[in-house]
Amino acid sequence: MTVSPLDRYREETAQPDPAMVPRGLVPSPFDARLRPLNLHQDWMAWAGVLSPRRFDSVEAEYFAIRNQATLFDISPMHKYRITGPDAERVMNRLVTRDVSKLAPGRVGYSLWCDEDGYVIDDGTLFRFGPQDFRLCCQEPQFGWLHDIAWGFDVALADESESLAALSLQGPTSFAVLEAAGLGGAARLKPFDVAELEPGLTISRTGFTGDLGYELWTPAEKALALWDRLWAAGQDFGLRPIGYAALDLARIEAGFMVCGADFKSAHAALRPTRGRTPFELGAGRLVDFDKGPFNGRRALQRHVQEGAHYQLVGLETAGNKPPLNAYVYHRRKKEAGYVTSALWSPTCKRNLALAMLKAPYGVTITSDLWVEIYYDKEGKWERIMAPAKIVERPFFRHPRRSATPPARF
Repeated sequence: MTVSPLDRYREETAQPDPAMVPRGLVPSPFDARLRPLNLHQDWMAWAGVLSPRRFDSVEAEYFAIRNQATLFDISPMHKYRITGPDAERVMNRLVTRDVSKLAPGRVGYSLWCDEDGYVIDDGTLFRFGPQDFRLCCQEPQFGWLHDIAWGFDVALADESESLAALSLQGPTSFAVLEAAGLGGAARLKPFDVAELEPGLTISRTGFTGDLGYELWTPAEKALALWDRLWAAGQDFGLRPIGYAALDLARIEAGFMVCGADFKSAHAALRPTRGRTPFELGAGRLVDFDKGPFNGRRALQRHVQEGAHYQLVGLETAGNKPPLNAYVYHRRKKEAGYVTSALWSPTCKRNLALAMLKAPYGVTITSDLWVEIYYDKEGKWERIMAPAKIVERPFFRHPRRSATPPARF
């Protein structure tokens, strides 16, 4: 039977039943703009969303982060709104830091633990008012939030699909905002957040360790926001980037990633695979004086016992990055393994994050080596390169914190 053009049009434009669960990866609110720009059609899964791994070359996108301005779609992040009379109490019960010290209009890096003191995830906590918060994170946490909030007078909302977000990063990022009519962002200090226009919130946050902002808007306004920034950024080298380039910048900034540098306590198959905030170098975010919070007693015990592991920054010799390398003490004793690594085009050295098993990285910090395997003309070669523990971040630039920011 022949299908009429009208029937074919109806089939092609029919809206799915809202009760149906989508199969496969779903498009982001910016998909209509991302897809035509992706020269390689190189995509990856991020929280069930189709996310770009790269648009052009990873190298060009990386250098755009450090020299121009870039747009990265962060809509797939899990985003939860917590409001109500007990919102601050719930947040203080969830995270290890003291939320009462986080003023409205500020964003705080936070992490939270299970009852054994092992980190479940890390993320950013936005405080919009005395009892109004948004939690943004890598792993789904809605069920865990409900467990934490049981018995408290709060309202929890999953904004992951309804809220679109873009990360605008790089030296000319403020110039782009100013050209787009958002020059009010000049007053934002690092980790400030403000609603500059109705339905548009801007935070001076990011995952590159550079000057940058994150813009938050309802999903139905996503394309209008993209078009506004894209038009404003043409004179400032604005270009889209994928996760591969962002990953290089975040390693230079010394930022850890759940699933790469540590396992979520909810995803670890064995209890010994969990890591405490102290083992991840985030002990400063644990406040025992604020009162009860999840994992508090276990963390006090961990402090008394001492760290079993230590996430450290490494600088290694040679011209081969220690990807997936083992770390040894005196070339013989296995001390740990590299979790993330790159040859830094900006720092001009091999940089890595490594998980070392105590006492290495704790009391023994010298005479460390990495075992590197690399493919040379179809043959695998092995080298042992000296490594030294260095402080993070590896990359630091004054423009990141300058207020008001320069236009470069």
